[in-house]
Amino acid sequence: MMRQTLLTNNLANVNTPGFQPQDVNFQGQLAAAMQSGQSPDQVTFRPVTQTQTTSADGNGVNADQQSANLAENGLTYQALAQIAAAREQILQSAMGTR
Repeated sequence: MMRQTLLTNNLANVNTPGFQPQDVNFQGQLAAAMQSGQSPDQVTFRPVTQTQTTSADGNGVNADQQSANLAENGLTYQALAQIAAAREQILQSAMGTR
């Protein structure tokens, strides 16, 4: 949800002079936490500003890239929701409540 909000905010500001896009890298932060032995429950996700300039007014938003990121984020969410539903069905079946 956080990434979706950031990406849509980036697209909304595609014509705002000087605006710099933000994103969050969930996979990278989780991998770093696991390598350091930190519990995934203790990971705090924070937006990162991507300092770049793609237009003469100092705006750093690439609308095509942001749209692709939105699509990727939606597909990732959909896949994870399907996996969670399948796991729940397996547990219900194992408990005989299905």
